[in-house]
Amino acid sequence: MTAPALFPRHIAVMILALLACSFAGNHIAARIAFDNQTGLLLAILCRSGVTMLVLLGIVLWQRQALQMPPGAWRWQLLLGLLIATQSICLYTAVARIPVALALLIGNTFPILLALLTWALGGSAPTRRTVMLMGLILTGLVFALDLPARLSASEQAGPEWILGVSASFLAACVFACALWITDHKLSSLRGSVRSMLTLMIVFSSMVVAGSADLIPGGMNLPANATGWTALGALILLYGIAFCMLFVTVPRLNMAKNAPVMNMEPIATLLFGWLLLDQVLSGMQMIGGAIVLTGIVLLTYRKDA
Repeated sequence: MTAPALFPRHIAVMILALLACSFAGNHIAARIAFDNQTGLLLAILCRSGVTMLVLLGIVLWQRQALQMPPGAWRWQLLLGLLIATQSICLYTAVARIPVALALLIGNTFPILLALLTWALGGSAPTRRTVMLMGLILTGLVFALDLPARLSASEQAGPEWILGVSASFLAACVFACALWITDHKLSSLRGSVRSMLTLMIVFSSMVVAGSADLIPGGMNLPANATGWTALGALILLYGIAFCMLFVTVPRLNMAKNAPVMNMEPIATLLFGWLLLDQVLSGMQMIGGAIVLTGIVLLTYRKDA
């Protein structure tokens, strides 16, 4: 089967920018939903369930084989559990700290992926990669406003610490998930892998909700605003996720993937417009440094 023709560069960039904005809107909607008593597990359950059904429809429509390669099931199960954990961690952060800050920390996964690949027998990071890692970490120091917090008389509150820790854990878990995808499940078609992953995420949320592992995790929205936000996050995430996997063969991701790193920028704008969340000047400079480093780190010269 011949590979589909690539979109022109400007079309591919526009699609990826729209997808990044949709993912950003999903996180803003999640924060609004959580502020209106929506349970964290319920949000992930609804989001993954609806998207899973759409992907299942795509897989059946394209008559894709669901047969797994020998030994792949255990890796697929682990991938689904990692993505479920990453979703919980990221939404935990979104509920507690400015959404743009949570995504900035969560988007440091390329550093962790490079280090994980090296630790598991891959090639060592190049000097350029190490320098960019240092640049990203320096930017994070300012994005988190650590100098001001360390010099302040009062300590950082538990909500801030939990939010930052959860977003960093989300980055760690996502890096592990990407390593498994690249090294253990690369032979499995993307839409099938994603559908099975979301099926595991959905099942995990059902189990976690039934066991009440997170108090209030399955709470229904308290008002119309919460219901609207819940519907928005489901719609935005579902459209972006499904559209990404339908169009990815034509987007030349090796060359255009850094465009997706505009998600924190879109989140910063949406957070300011809808949530009155404003970062300080130093934090915005730090965020710009982080994004610059991530774009350069993920950009391939040979693409």
